[in-house]
Amino acid sequence: MVVQGYGRPHGRGRGAFAVTAVLVGSLVGPTALSGCAAPDDPKSTVDPALAVRNAADALAKAGTSKASTSMEMASGGTRVTIRGEGGYDFRRRTGRLQVLLPKDPAGTSEHRPITELLTPGALYMKNRGAGVPADKWVRVDTTTLDDGNLVTNGATDPAAAAELLRGAREVTYLGEVELAGVKVSHYRGVADIAHAARVASPQLRGALAAAAKGFAKDTVPFDAYLDGEGRLRKVRHQFSFSNQGRTVAVASTTLLYGFGAPVEVTLPDRRDIYAGKIKA
Repeated sequence: MVVQGYGRPHGRGRGAFAVTAVLVGSLVGPTALSGCAAPDDPKSTVDPALAVRNAADALAKAGTSKASTSMEMASGGTRVTIRGEGGYDFRRRTGRLQVLLPKDPAGTSEHRPITELLTPGALYMKNRGAGVPADKWVRVDTTTLDDGNLVTNGATDPAAAAELLRGAREVTYLGEVELAGVKVSHYRGVADIAHAARVASPQLRGALAAAAKGFAKDTVPFDAYLDGEGRLRKVRHQFSFSNQGRTVAVASTTLLYGFGAPVEVTLPDRRDIYAGKIKA
């Protein structure tokens, strides 16, 4: 996570939340749409859990999309939101996001957007700060992060957000709503992280397995919105972890649109990856 002072989730791991702790200093989602299933709504007869679990496959079939992310964190009455914009290739499991950090509490400091390259098993960040030169990248092995990179970088990897739904259970269909001019079906339930890790696509399995060990709870509540082709259009996960006797709540929202838009991800040259010590 990009928040300093919260440490890591209760559980095993190697300090995921220290990875980007210095990005925001002491800083700590959109409200889900709702609706009711009409008695004659044909979608109400479809197995809700199966529809949600298949969302990741529908995205892979679609290929690419644009993506907007929002990560809202709250602890001790303090709330902050980190936003991202970019695109994702669900076949290659690669994406590029520009993540914008909020102002300091005094509102006197602007943070440069962080460029993040998402790849299977690794996260690359530029303009990370923490003593890293502006022209250098930082590479993080996401399979070693306590949260599997679900919240560490300030934006949930869109593929990981979808793959987490493979562990969906206790799913309820809440009816049709309109999202950005598109009719979508609204589902609510919880995702079992450990089960999702076992059945996830091979590229995401390691990261989700790490997440299954890192969070205080084994399940994550979610609201998911699927279009007529079964593609995930919006998902909101509600994560939580314990730190020094406090519960930190993290609501991560991912919006997907513009399917078929070109997404180019060029990994940095080895010489451009920072190998020095990162300030804590």
